[in-house]
Amino acid sequence: MVKWTAHAKSQVRHIHDYIAQDSPLYAKRVSEELVKRTLDLDTLPRKGKKVPELNVDAVRELGLYSYRILYEIKVDDLVEILAVIHKRQHLEPEEIPRDL
Repeated sequence: MVKWTAHAKSQVRHIHDYIAQDSPLYAKRVSEELVKRTLDLDTLPRKGKKVPELNVDAVRELGLYSYRILYEIKVDDLVEILAVIHKRQHLEPEEIPRDL
């Protein structure tokens, strides 16, 4: 099962709203594609690469357009989407919202 955190959902809404200032159609398309990109993670959780800032096997990322979709593989076939950030954004490990 793939579960989106409130933080990740909020980031996708922010991305949508930012793009919608120029193109509502493209904003909708990008936000839908971000969600679609995660749909098969319940069957292929190791599809993404390890997040280099953490180097933890369970925390991985997928790329789409200029965004990084960060997720964590949990127990019982749960994949939790942690964040969606721009690839150029500097990321500190403590900024990744995780339950430890």
